[in-house]
Amino acid sequence: MKHTRALALLLAAAFAVAAAGCFKPPRNMPNETVIGYDGNTAVPPDCDSLARPSLLTDAGIRRPSMQWGCATYTNLAAQLARPEDAVHPQTLGPANAAVAASAVRRYETGRVIQLDKSTSRDSK
Repeated sequence: MKHTRALALLLAAAFAVAAAGCFKPPRNMPNETVIGYDGNTAVPPDCDSLARPSLLTDAGIRRPSMQWGCATYTNLAAQLARPEDAVHPQTLGPANAAVAASAVRRYETGRVIQLDKSTSRDSK
């Protein structure tokens, strides 16, 4: 009896591993390019254009379509500090090695600069 259960578990695991290669992410899913820029503000995506029909049915009735990424990209468009970065992002400049090394040195020697209490707060 124990051998049968172990064999069934082994076969189920083998099937899961073999089938894992069959599942691929859906194609034509929206990405960050759906956020527009009108010259002044970030424009959230048109949610109707993001709608994808559902492939699932519930008791023979097709489920409603899903607007994949609509809330995510609408919220992202509302939070952009520099909306033009959605269309023309700035290139990353060089790091300031002297400032980084100074911070590491202060940390290693125990001379960490404390946070300004008037503009910062404790995480506790």
